[in-house]
Amino acid sequence: MDEAPNRRDKILTVDDTPDTLAFLTEALETAGLTVFAALDGESALGLLHEIMPDLVLMDAAMPGMDGFETCRRIKQEPHFSHLPVIFMTGLSETEHVLHGLACGGVDYVTKPIVVDELLARIKVHLANARIAYSARTALDATGRCLIATDEAGALLWCTPQAERMLAGGLLDGPRLDGAMAARLSHLRQDASTGAKSVTLQLGDRRIECLYLSRTGPNEFLYRLNEANQSDGAQLLKEAMTLTSREGEVLVWLAAGKSNRDISAILGISPRTVNKHLEQIFRKLGVENRAAAAAMAVRTLSARL
Repeated sequence: MDEAPNRRDKILTVDDTPDTLAFLTEALETAGLTVFAALDGESALGLLHEIMPDLVLMDAAMPGMDGFETCRRIKQEPHFSHLPVIFMTGLSETEHVLHGLACGGVDYVTKPIVVDELLARIKVHLANARIAYSARTALDATGRCLIATDEAGALLWCTPQAERMLAGGLLDGPRLDGAMAARLSHLRQDASTGAKSVTLQLGDRRIECLYLSRTGPNEFLYRLNEANQSDGAQLLKEAMTLTSREGEVLVWLAAGKSNRDISAILGISPRTVNKHLEQIFRKLGVENRAAAAAMAVRTLSARL
């Protein structure tokens, strides 16, 4: 969702009635939006792999794969999980509304469509989606490897860096490997008793999964780290008589990360990073970050 000048937001409309698609296309294009249309769920899923819309308008009641199932499949894929889906239907009973929201929809409008109301809702959800997408992009740019799952451990979304980290064997298509999903679900449940992380083996790599917090009614956030970084932090702590946090700061300093990067990775403020570095320099008897990093690299090379 870039912000290029004069960029037209792209809307994917999905409805099995050609007259409805024609009506929506005319109304949305008159409002300055670019419209792509699909007559069924399968076609909509196929289009998603050719274009990246900013929002999806989804008819709930369609033959074959209905809108609820189509939305569920969209939300299962990390690349598309951020897309807001607005359901359009004549089904207005509470159970249908709740079903649409449970499948990942963000809103629900009833037919016949009132164009001005629909455009107002589209505007609000486009703005919200843009903010959320920008936040995730910023997290990735700062080196954050984050994933979000539902209560059962199914993947809801992840930053691109996390997706690359998991792609070596912990993803089953767009979903988390079943064993990993189960372990993350157990980790979240065990967090109240003090268990905050679990380490998963991926070939000769070890991935540490840290439970962070609940971020929605059915969304739970985890941070991923290469476990060798955690091992290195522990080694530096013991070898140099540092605190756990100082060990973490120093291992990332030795990896060439800037203070801003370290702040983002560890979830602490840049000012706190500076304070930890001051203590590290004092304990190591050095005057600058280059000297501290060199000592850390020598220690890690000798011991890991």
